[in-house]
Amino acid sequence: MRERLAISRPTEASSGKTGSWRTFRPEVDREQCNACGLCAQFCPDGVIDQELVIDLDFCKGCGICAAECPKKAITMVREDR
Repeated sequence: MRERLAISRPTEASSGKTGSWRTFRPEVDREQCNACGLCAQFCPDGVIDQELVIDLDFCKGCGICAAECPKKAITMVREDR
């Protein structure tokens, strides 16, 4: 079991779900992913769960998960608005 490093858990803010103002969203290529969990460890918002699923309701699109992925299995894709 992976230990979660985030001190807090995402919750709805007064302005709504924080992922609503994101410009880029992460997309995971499950074929390339080796489930190392580095993305979850480095996520500053703690929105990546133990199955490495990203909660897009609260993801701010910072791209740290993509930058830290050693397999480059996460790409940042522009949001369609």
